Amino acid sequence: MNVVDHLKPGQRLFVAGSSNEPTGLLAHLKQHTLPEGLHFVQFPLAGYNREDFTGYGPDARFTTFFMTPHLKSADPARLRFLPMQMRRVYDYVAAHTDVALLQVARGADGRLRLGPNVDFAEAALDSASVVLAELNTSFVAPAGCPLVDESRIDGLVETDRPLAALPAAGEDAAAEAIGALVAAEIRDGDCIQTGIGAIPAAILARLGDKNDLGMHGGLIDDGGLALIERGVITGANKEIDTGRHVTGMALGTPALLDGLAGRPEVQFRGANYTHEISVIGRLSSFVSVNSAVEVDLYGQVNAEMAGGRQISGTGGSVDFMRAARVSPGGRSIVAMTATARGGSVSRIVPRVELVTALRTDVDLVITEHGVARLRDAAVAERAAALIEVAAPEFRDELRRHLP
Repeated sequence: MNVVDHLKPGQRLFVAGSSNEPTGLLAHLKQHTLPEGLHFVQFPLAGYNREDFTGYGPDARFTTFFMTPHLKSADPARLRFLPMQMRRVYDYVAAHTDVALLQVARGADGRLRLGPNVDFAEAALDSASVVLAELNTSFVAPAGCPLVDESRIDGLVETDRPLAALPAAGEDAAAEAIGALVAAEIRDGDCIQTGIGAIPAAILARLGDKNDLGMHGGLIDDGGLALIERGVITGANKEIDTGRHVTGMALGTPALLDGLAGRPEVQFRGANYTHEISVIGRLSSFVSVNSAVEVDLYGQVNAEMAGGRQISGTGGSVDFMRAARVSPGGRSIVAMTATARGGSVSRIVPRVELVTALRTDVDLVITEHGVARLRDAAVAERAAALIEVAAPEFRDELRRHLP
């Protein structure tokens, strides 16, 4: 039976995102006439996922939790942006999936496993009545990815397609300065969570002198694996998952996947675990490091809108920020450059355009100009601290807006 024959009108199809998007399976679907009224659901990631599912049929709809550049051309009448934190997305997928479209691969032991992103996959598998998969033979599945019951798969497309690689982020002077300042805030034994990009890469590159760090977060990249291989990240002090490194996805180069194929201690878990506050709260000294589009003088964070346009989504940053506040000794850090658009725009602003994270969610804001310590700071104190980490040419104007 052709995989398309498993689809029926009006079904809701969850499509795995980021590094586990089944692009070979999607290419197969696009070669056929699909049933009417299909509703696709995906959490895409810029640089990895470029599908506009409103183009899969004249009445196809697409619910996304993250806006990426390729969606600018989507039919707005059939594109549905849903602002939702990643932990909540897991529950949404579990309740709204008829068909799961996933990528799978063989591990070094020959057993079938989910590919290098499992954030919502198990939620989709629990809910879906139909599972369609792409078996990609071009890579070996990470040893810590969940096993897949082969009898659960209703339709399979086999490919030998190299995965999209996330190139190493190029550092500049600002990223290097921010990386050094954030690294100085990390203590031996802390459990860390970071994102992707030049600043997270700069942070990880400067943690080589730390001891027994832990890892619990949404992703692992080449820099994170390098710290595991060097014995910097050991997980020895973690109260749960001791000696294990918890992640939801792998984003990086082919060398990253090659390394993870033989490291079962790197455990891939769903967003109901990686982003769950009650889980992270059991870890002491959890340090969450996230970025932002802008931060205002109250400490409110906008991480998703610029110039009146949705450019990303709520993502998982608030899940981690609030988990850091629950963790004994935890800290929530926002790390960003002080300016944007070639230095013409300040990222410290009087008021943010849209609030992604509350002013009570952030402990430190770090730019290349220093560290603003907001925890336990009164309103006027936090505004003064934030002005001091703004670019100098914008500080006088910001002082005119002191709360």
